[in-house]
Amino acid sequence: MQPEQIRAILAISLMAAFADQHKDDREREHIRRITESLAADSGVELMSVYQDVLLGRFRLEHAAAALDTPALRQLAFEMAVGVCDADGVHNAAETAFLDRLREALGLSIANADSVTRQAAALAALPLEAAAGPVSAPAAAPEAAVDEAALDRMILNAAILNGALELLPQSLASMAIIPLQTRLVYRIGKTYGYELDRGHVTDFLATVGVGLTSQYVEQFGRKLVGGLLGKVLGKAGRAIGGAATGSAFSFASTWALGQVARRYYAGGRKLDANALKSAFGNLLGEAKALQAQYLPQIQQRAQTLDVGKLMTELRA
Repeated sequence: MQPEQIRAILAISLMAAFADQHKDDREREHIRRITESLAADSGVELMSVYQDVLLGRFRLEHAAAALDTPALRQLAFEMAVGVCDADGVHNAAETAFLDRLREALGLSIANADSVTRQAAALAALPLEAAAGPVSAPAAAPEAAVDEAALDRMILNAAILNGALELLPQSLASMAIIPLQTRLVYRIGKTYGYELDRGHVTDFLATVGVGLTSQYVEQFGRKLVGGLLGKVLGKAGRAIGGAATGSAFSFASTWALGQVARRYYAGGRKLDANALKSAFGNLLGEAKALQAQYLPQIQQRAQTLDVGKLMTELRA
C-alpha cells in the first residue's frame, strides 16, 4: 500500500470524525494526539493531513481518487461509517457526508446501505441484555457484590474485544465500543445505579476513552501496521499490526472496567482528574496483563462468529 493511499484513507476517517461539527474539545484533542502517534509509527506524514482536514483544505474527491481498487474504496467507506457511528447512529450531517463519500468512491447504493444498516444496528444496541457475552453478576444495591464474578466479567469482556481485533471484518471492530459501553452500564447496575447512554458516554470521555477517537485509533493502527487481509486478497490479516490492535482493545476494555468498578463502588465520588489518573495507571497494568492472556485471546478469535455475536448482542 502506497503512502498516498494511507494518507487518503486516514483523511476520509478524519473527515468522518469531524462531519457532525459538534465534537467537543476533549475529543478533538484525543484525535490530534492519535494522529501524531500514528505519524510517528508509520513514517508517513500524517499531521499535515490532520491540519488540512481540520481547515477544510483536503477535498473528499481528491482522497477518493487516490484509492484505485474496489477493495480499498470499500474499506474506506466501512471505516468512515464506523467512525460516524462510534458515538451513536449517524445524524443528518454525517448522513450527508456518507452520501457524498459513497458517490465519490463510486459505490452502489445497495452496497453502502448494507454497511450503514449493520453499523446503525450496532450503534443502537440496548445497554441492557438478558444474557450475552458480557453479563454482570446480579446484585441488589444493598447486597454484597460478588467481586470474583465481577472480575471475570471484566476479563471476559477484555478478551472478547481483544479477539474481535484479530478478525478481518470491519464489523468486528465496530462492535468493540458498544461492548465497552454495555460493560460500564452493567458495572454501574451491579452497584445499584441505573445509567443511561448519555451518562456512560460522558464517563468514557472523562476517563479519556473518546468514542470517535478510539475508533479512529483502532482503525489507524490497523492502517499503518497492516491492512485487513481482504484488501490484499487473502483470507486473514496479512501483515503485522493485528496484535497491536488486539493489545490496545484488551487493555482499554480491562482498564475501563476496573476504573468503572472503583467509581461506582465508591459512590461516584471520584472527580475527573482522579478518574483519568486511575485509568492511565490501570492501562499500564492491563498492557502487561494482555501478554498473559494472549493465548486465550487468540483461541477466542478462532472460534468467534461475528454474525452470531451480533445476534446475541441484539437479543
